[in-house]
Amino acid sequence: MAAGRIVRKGRWGRPRRRWRGSGIVRGLGVAACSWLAACATDPDYDVILRGGTVVDGSGLLPYPADVGIRGRHVANVGDLSGASALEDVDVTGMFVAPGFINLHSHDRLDAAPTAENLLTQGVTTIILNADGGGPLDLDAQLAEAEAAGLAVNVGPNIGFNVAWTEVNGREDVRPSPAQIEEMSALLHAGLEAGAWGVSAGLDYKPAYYAATEDVVEVLAGAARWRTLFTNHDRLTPESGFSSRLGMAETIDIGRSTGLMPVITHMKIQGREQGTSEAVLGMMSDATEGGAYTAADAYPYLAGQTSLAALIIPGWAQAGGLDAMLDRFADPAQRERIVREANEALEARFGGPSGVFLPETQEELTDLMREMGATSGGDAVVRILQRDVPSAILRFGSEEDLAAILAHPTTSIACDCDPAEGRVGHPRGYGTFPRALGRYVRELGVLTWEEAIRKMTGLPAATIGMVDRGLVAPGMIADVTVFDPETVIDHATYSDPTARSEGIAHVLIAGAWALRDGVVTGAREGSALRRTVHMPARPQTTRTSRGISFSGTFAADGREYSLEISLEQAAQAPAAQGSLELRSPDDPPVEAVRFGAIQTAAAWSTVSGVVTIDGSERAFVLVLDGADPTRPGDGTTVVLEIEGRAPIVGRSEGG
Repeated sequence: MAAGRIVRKGRWGRPRRRWRGSGIVRGLGVAACSWLAACATDPDYDVILRGGTVVDGSGLLPYPADVGIRGRHVANVGDLSGASALEDVDVTGMFVAPGFINLHSHDRLDAAPTAENLLTQGVTTIILNADGGGPLDLDAQLAEAEAAGLAVNVGPNIGFNVAWTEVNGREDVRPSPAQIEEMSALLHAGLEAGAWGVSAGLDYKPAYYAATEDVVEVLAGAARWRTLFTNHDRLTPESGFSSRLGMAETIDIGRSTGLMPVITHMKIQGREQGTSEAVLGMMSDATEGGAYTAADAYPYLAGQTSLAALIIPGWAQAGGLDAMLDRFADPAQRERIVREANEALEARFGGPSGVFLPETQEELTDLMREMGATSGGDAVVRILQRDVPSAILRFGSEEDLAAILAHPTTSIACDCDPAEGRVGHPRGYGTFPRALGRYVRELGVLTWEEAIRKMTGLPAATIGMVDRGLVAPGMIADVTVFDPETVIDHATYSDPTARSEGIAHVLIAGAWALRDGVVTGAREGSALRRTVHMPARPQTTRTSRGISFSGTFAADGREYSLEISLEQAAQAPAAQGSLELRSPDDPPVEAVRFGAIQTAAAWSTVSGVVTIDGSERAFVLVLDGADPTRPGDGTTVVLEIEGRAPIVGRSEGG
């Protein structure tokens, strides 16, 4: 059949019997190839990671296996005891995982050529322009980043806040229909340029002034991109600074626009602490009702932003910094601002004791005494009259945080950027090792496989990636190797740049970015763009599933015949079956091994390795039966084979 049928079977299966190979390099010939690269025949792989335990990002149980890397791709996973490599690396006792994907980074890329704080956490990919920020010209942003060199991969969101500010300004005014249309055009242009989603920070001014219906109108038509709406939820005085209602707004916007709602750096603040069961139940209810809802979170009980942003009332920030300072100077307005700032401090952060200034390492309560301030709000206003510092804001409970991290659709993200030198929050150096060391090994909140899934396969599916997030044949060789016995963070609020330990190696596109815990200086990161054939989706790598396709399609003036029959059991790390591509003008292409099948509504993808004229090459295939650019019956076929131009065509029947 031509229409790329997706077959799903059953639900959860029994754990499969795991291979118990020794992981030991056997024979002098293999060792000589590794050390001297002087064998009579070419080695099988560029790198073999031997003797480790693979935690593949799918959520399946860890299993012992070697990982063979050729060029930029994972070429094989299994018992490679008879294979040779240019570099044979013993990782016995280590976990071999996909490179970690951080869903929440801003547009600060000065340190992207080195990115030591990210690599030493195991991070290989970051998604930029969080909280609605970043530039509108994504082409220029990515070109500048690539020109400077990238130690990690970067992919952009397009920011609602920056579009709102560009068109509607900083005042608290409603937009005209023409302005709504202009903002919408800016966001659509960003999606056309390869944005992975639309980000917003409706708690930040001036986007704070947008009514919910304004946001929905601006996002009209974005559903065709099958992407996400990720939002720093808005807490207002009118709602009693309710986290729950702010997150409900994010879900409602996603449901109304047809975008996947993502609650970013999810937290339950202030007076609502202890209500994680109800809040997470709201997410699950939305998913069951057809609006799949995801989140990301970091493993800390405090955040960081500017001192004014979430404490000074919205009306007082209208018009920007100078206008705010003018209001401070007016006695009547100042009195009201202080009173409302005190209300925000109490409701959101438990009062002045919830605020710490990282640049000067001072508690707000100490500054209140030194200044002779009458309250926390008075102290905040006095500080802002002379400086605009950032603030560490304490907000949550350990019980709520553990529940958020354990929720099945929550990814782990650091809300951090590439950095050199001092940062204000320990998350910039410690998030991922902290999640592994504290919340897996020490507290048992997560299993190893679930924690790794939340750092790799889940965020990749959430944003729509198809070639990263799993350790599997055909996937890009972004790989993190760590010691499960020692991995832990050391960064604190007083020493936020202390490096984590336990991350041994990081490869990006098959190149060593971190070797034996030392940054290599390699700049193999890429600027990553999303296409319309990469839908944001739930992760479906723990269910039985299959792909069946038989048909022809035309691409670039050539006629192709594609035959696929694949099945993957619930607990199997890879698909089994056959794939064959034929064309009158080219030699046949046959798959020799597969990675994992991933599925969504009328859509599927699989990676693997094919042979062409006796040579093995990595591939990624997408079958898109819901292509929004080509309505009607049929399936869009997107086939990328290593070293070849992508093949993109449409099968209309057969």
